[in-house]
Amino acid sequence: MNKLIAALIAGMFATAAFAQTPVTTPAAQTPAVVKAEAKADKANMKAATSEAKIDVKADESVNKAEAKAAKKKAKAHAKANKAKVKANAKVAKEKVEANADKAMAANKTEEVNATGNANVKAAASK
Repeated sequence: MNKLIAALIAGMFATAAFAQTPVTTPAAQTPAVVKAEAKADKANMKAATSEAKIDVKADESVNKAEAKAAKKKAKAHAKANKAKVKANAKVAKEKVEANADKAMAANKTEEVNATGNANVKAAASK
């Protein structure tokens, strides 16, 4: 039993010692590696700026298209409103003319009735 306990304690010390060993740092980078990393970073920055420029151009294009569509829409609405006003004016004019025709017809009807009544009276008095 003593040997078992001694083995367990020795194992604990071994794992504790292994866990505390410092992590080895990579060796200093060579100038070629540094140069390659700098080149890669430069390429990444260039790609990011290029992407940003493309995004700005795309946004400008979308904004122009939206403005153009809004302008066309406003023009179409104005044209439709103008046509509507013109149609309403035409309807109003037709109503006025129809009312005038009604009044004229009523006057003619009264005239015909008066003439008919006069003829009846003239015939009755003969």
